[in-house]
Amino acid sequence: MTENAYDTGTELTYPGQRLGLPEAGPGSLATWGQRATALVLDWAISTALAVLITWGAVLNGSGPERFATLVVFFLEKTVTTALTGSSIGQLIVGIGVTRANGTAIPWWVAVVRTFMICLVIPAAVIGDDRRSLNDMMLRALVVKRR
Repeated sequence: MTENAYDTGTELTYPGQRLGLPEAGPGSLATWGQRATALVLDWAISTALAVLITWGAVLNGSGPERFATLVVFFLEKTVTTALTGSSIGQLIVGIGVTRANGTAIPWWVAVVRTFMICLVIPAAVIGDDRRSLNDMMLRALVVKRR
C-alpha cells in the first residue's frame, strides 16, 4: 500500500473504502462505465435540444450557434444536478452527485462542477477513489443511487 493523506494504517480493498462508502450497491462509488455512459447521454440530449433550438444551425454553423450544444449541456447538467443531485444522464444510469456523508451538494457546487467538466481537463485528471480533480476540489462524490 502506498502512503497518502488518507492512510489509516489499514489495507484498502476497494475504491471508496477510505471515504466510508460501501463496496457495492446504493451509496458506493459509481463505475467509470456508468459515469461515461451518463456523460454520453447528457451530451446526446444536449445536442438534440440544441438542434431543435437552433433549427439545425448548430450542426454546420460557424457563428455563435456552434456553441449551442455546450451551452445547453451546461444548463441541463447544472440545473438538474442542483435540483435532483443527478443530471438527466445520471438519472437514467442510476448515479448521482453527493457529499461523502450522503447529503446533497449545494447549488453553487453544481455550477462550478459543471463548469469544470466543460473545461474537460479537471474532469480528466483522475485521483484516488475514482474521483476526478473537480470532484476532489469540491468534495463531491459520484455514487450509485440504486
